[in-house]
Amino acid sequence: MRRCLVCDEVMKEALTWGTLLKRGEAKAICKGCEAKLDKITGERCSLCSRGLAGHYSSGGTCFDCSRWERDKEWSGYLSKNISLFHYNEHLKEIIAKYKYRGDYALAAIFVPYLREVLQDMEHDLVTCIPLSAERLRERGFNQAQALADVIGIRTVEVLTRIDTEKQSKKSRHERITLPQVFQVINEELLRDRSILVIDDIYTTGTTLRQAAKALKNAGSKAVSSITLSR
Repeated sequence: MRRCLVCDEVMKEALTWGTLLKRGEAKAICKGCEAKLDKITGERCSLCSRGLAGHYSSGGTCFDCSRWERDKEWSGYLSKNISLFHYNEHLKEIIAKYKYRGDYALAAIFVPYLREVLQDMEHDLVTCIPLSAERLRERGFNQAQALADVIGIRTVEVLTRIDTEKQSKKSRHERITLPQVFQVINEELLRDRSILVIDDIYTTGTTLRQAAKALKNAGSKAVSSITLSR
């Protein structure tokens, strides 16, 4: 008997040969909780996955990404970010339980969605946004690394984090004007390779662009990313 990882309700399913064969791929949440996840669909920004609607669109990219790309300090570093869901209240609560309250098991919710997207993302190696030593001690695990672990994808540690102050406590202006917070390690692994970076939330794009900048300056060919939410 399986229970939904979000609401704890018993998950009922019709027993057929199909369900038996796919038992190992069974979803970890009930249909009701899954329905509350707001998948990003339709026309989206070609760089960050933000849904494009009217005033958000500017030649295929949202206004935020257009500003990033006009800035010589940041232009051309992050090739593409794919986000799975809009950051609505339902997902916000799930991520809070997962990320800040240490409910590691919730990573299983995102397995089928991540696997589907990863099939179409070209890369030579995968890495995760690292936590500072202080944050890792505080949370007990790296939420981005846990996502890679549950889908069985091998990652390589190529970045360390310099800062310790929580990004979630910073304003948008403070985030986008931060000095570099990442340092490259294992630089020899990066040369002329396409890197895929895994993280949980795309907020302003600063964290991923800083990681991409560090990786490309160290010799990587291209940097793309995948995140749960945007």
